Amino acid sequence: MLRQALLAASRSGGARRVVETAPFTDDVVRRFIAGETIEDAERVTTDLTGEGLLVTLDVLGEDTHDKGQAETSVQRYVELLERLGSSGLGTRAEVSLKLSAVGQTFDEDLALDNARLVCAAARSAGTTVTLDMEGHTTVDSTLRIVHELRRDFPDVGAVVQAYLRRAEEHCAELAYEGSRVRLCKGAYAAPASVAFTDKDEVDRSFVRCMKVLMAGKGYPMLATHDPRLIDIAGALTVLNERDADTFEYQMLYGIRPQEQRRLAAQGAQVRVYVAFGHDWYRYVMRRLAERPANLRFFMRALVGRS
Repeated sequence: MLRQALLAASRSGGARRVVETAPFTDDVVRRFIAGETIEDAERVTTDLTGEGLLVTLDVLGEDTHDKGQAETSVQRYVELLERLGSSGLGTRAEVSLKLSAVGQTFDEDLALDNARLVCAAARSAGTTVTLDMEGHTTVDSTLRIVHELRRDFPDVGAVVQAYLRRAEEHCAELAYEGSRVRLCKGAYAAPASVAFTDKDEVDRSFVRCMKVLMAGKGYPMLATHDPRLIDIAGALTVLNERDADTFEYQMLYGIRPQEQRRLAAQGAQVRVYVAFGHDWYRYVMRRLAERPANLRFFMRALVGRS
């Protein structure tokens, strides 16, 4: 119930105004967000890659409603990628793109064209793009765009959300040679008809999906902070005789940083999802909904400032 309440708050204008103006907000935002500018993103990326970690960068902003907004989002990504290329960070950092930020909400063809521009900029920078998965109603559209982009940009990453009932099916379809697939639990509200609503059911789905991806020929990107799931991933690595460079773990900036460094020190590839920008509200609320520990941090900041 708490998770559903936080996800509902992420879509509420009234809740947004309260959170954005609260005196404790800066503490929470700094926990999960690298900053507001490309310079902030570059600084954090340099620090993380210097510690042996990989990075994927998300320019915050979603649900654009006109062509001009979508073009602005594309330009921000292009500028970011040019910076990554000129600084030599493209070999260690990629970008994550929400299609709703580049027009998917109102024009799928426009979103595809805009995503092509971002992918071309990524190629010039020596890196690639992963297309974030958003609400359950956009899954089919997003997968169509992934398949179209892979005609020219075969290294474009796809995302599967384990909380969706069709997740295992999508993993099987995507577990082919050269296919980069991020598996995450999912952080959007969805009805029980299309999604598992019990935490244990989601965890079991995540394990089933991991088994498919780790046994397949693609490149799994396992996005979890759950110690149990990380242990199972390690066992699957041995079972499927996978080398460390054939898959990676992914974790969010600000969450379990010591675990990120522990895994990297053991030789695993660990990529940190780093978000930056002004439009942070919905992103942060989803992070709070995902893990009780995140909400406890939020409440401690509230009590400390009250």
